[in-house]
Amino acid sequence: MIPDNQDIGHTVGFYFIFLSFVPVNIVTGSTRPGSQNQDSEEVLYDSQLDLQEIVFVIQSQSNSFHMSWAKRQRADLLQQTQSLTQTPPPVLLLHSLTDNEGDWSILPLLPYFSSLFGKNSSWLVFLEEETNVKVTKLLQALRKFDRRKEWFLGKPLHDEESTIIHHYAFAENPSIFKYPDFSAAWALSIPLLDRLANKVRDDPLKSDFTIDLKHEVALYIWENGQGPRLTAVPELCTEPEHSPTAQHCATTLRRLAPLCGEPVKKEDIFVAVKTCKKFHSERVPVVKKTWEREASLLEYYSDHTDPSIPTIDLGVPNTERGHCGKTFAILKRYISDAVPKTSWLLVVDDDTLISLPRLQMLLSCYDPSEPLCLGERYGYGLGQGGYSYITGGGGMVFSRAAVVRLLASDCKCYSNDAPDDMVLGMCLNALGLPVTHSSLFHQARPEDYSRDFLAHQVPISFHKHWNIDPVAVFNRWLKDESISTSSHGLNKSTKEEL
Repeated sequence: MIPDNQDIGHTVGFYFIFLSFVPVNIVTGSTRPGSQNQDSEEVLYDSQLDLQEIVFVIQSQSNSFHMSWAKRQRADLLQQTQSLTQTPPPVLLLHSLTDNEGDWSILPLLPYFSSLFGKNSSWLVFLEEETNVKVTKLLQALRKFDRRKEWFLGKPLHDEESTIIHHYAFAENPSIFKYPDFSAAWALSIPLLDRLANKVRDDPLKSDFTIDLKHEVALYIWENGQGPRLTAVPELCTEPEHSPTAQHCATTLRRLAPLCGEPVKKEDIFVAVKTCKKFHSERVPVVKKTWEREASLLEYYSDHTDPSIPTIDLGVPNTERGHCGKTFAILKRYISDAVPKTSWLLVVDDDTLISLPRLQMLLSCYDPSEPLCLGERYGYGLGQGGYSYITGGGGMVFSRAAVVRLLASDCKCYSNDAPDDMVLGMCLNALGLPVTHSSLFHQARPEDYSRDFLAHQVPISFHKHWNIDPVAVFNRWLKDESISTSSHGLNKSTKEEL
């Protein structure tokens, strides 16, 4: 595990930054109503923006591993500012701001940010934990924009085809709508922040589901064409930190695939595959052709016993959707004497495609003695005091401590066909246990995500066989020839050790 660094919050040396007085492009936006004219530029020079006018928000999580990374990131930012400013800029950790479960969805916090920083700041800059920032280059990039205007800045992503994770938005021309790659950082000018904050106050958030936050934030800001579109900033990048192509970048990525030490042994992960009789001949063979061989301990759970697979009938009838009864039966079996005792439980669907060696690497960063629920995080009713949950299709990872806490509570399914992932999310919320998000798990197919978004990932999972060749998808996206089935076969030249 990574040790915490000391927080750096003290006042640091005298600020005055010398930049050559060479004209640079200042992009001018328009005030409300309407969005900016992104093509209009004036050659100006504006050195008035000071570093302490930038508020940094690290999109941190409350798990100990993620907290330690966020604190390191904050320390690095403040260290860079020591020679630049007498008063360091605010650097906030998102998970620590309030007790609201929905804070990670950003929008409910906009009034909070506006009330604290609306009068004395110019920019709100959001960073993910893996985002590396070169502060002076970021300051220079922001100086190109008139801070008195409404600006929504980032590295743009777009969809190649309409996708279920974006509710098939812009189906006629999916690529027309741009949304930010959060890994590159993204920014709101204070005039835009203040207006959005008033909108949240006056018209409370109504969206039921939070699925892909970066797309949903962009839609909320765009406001059906009444608000600003995302403006591309070339200095916001997702190249690796030390890449020769990143010389111009104000932001880069610290790491590719997480590895915090020796990967977790495969013998310490118990894998539960949910299936049913009608998919024994269609989906189970795909699992066997692709990733089953990487598992040491794996069982298939079905409504029908089939010795040729083999499957185990847990006595729960199959349901067309939800599968809550089956999942809770799996949790109970996991902590019983029926299966070997392990630190980790992975629950997947029979149409989940997953790289177990990459999961072993990821789990090296987490403490199994903590109650951890890990995967791709979705939200339900977050603007109205709802809850977060790990969406099941991409794979749900539980530490043994989490399973024990869940089953020791009064949490249970209200019906066998209740949505298991959402019920678990409600239970975790009631217990005060946060879910932990990893963008390396995917509820949908590779085709459903932006190519540029996947380009800087080492993904762990995808889901669904619809309209694809699942074996080909596994071989392209999830199969590592350089990673053997043992924990000693990692090709560390392609992985960055934390």
